[in-house]
Amino acid sequence: MGIPSERIDRLFALAREAVVDSEYDRAREYVRLARRIAERNRCGVPREFERKTCDDCDVYLRPGRTSRVRLGRGRVIVRCLECGATGRYPFA
Repeated sequence: MGIPSERIDRLFALAREAVVDSEYDRAREYVRLARRIAERNRCGVPREFERKTCDDCDVYLRPGRTSRVRLGRGRVIVRCLECGATGRYPFA
């Protein structure tokens, strides 16, 4: 675990705290900065964070506040309340 991945983890922790405090713009900036660091250093965003952020508007998804989660036909459906984007993830 190098410096870029530590910074990415810290930025996602800050984004989570910002969403709890209802500061969605600040959380969005943290997510954008973490993705930019991942691109620049070619280390990628960890999988656990890929599904916790909206790909379209970069907001940190928290069920009940910034997203709605449903189960249907062998997949999890996550809808962003900020932009309306939908993500479907399979589960077994």
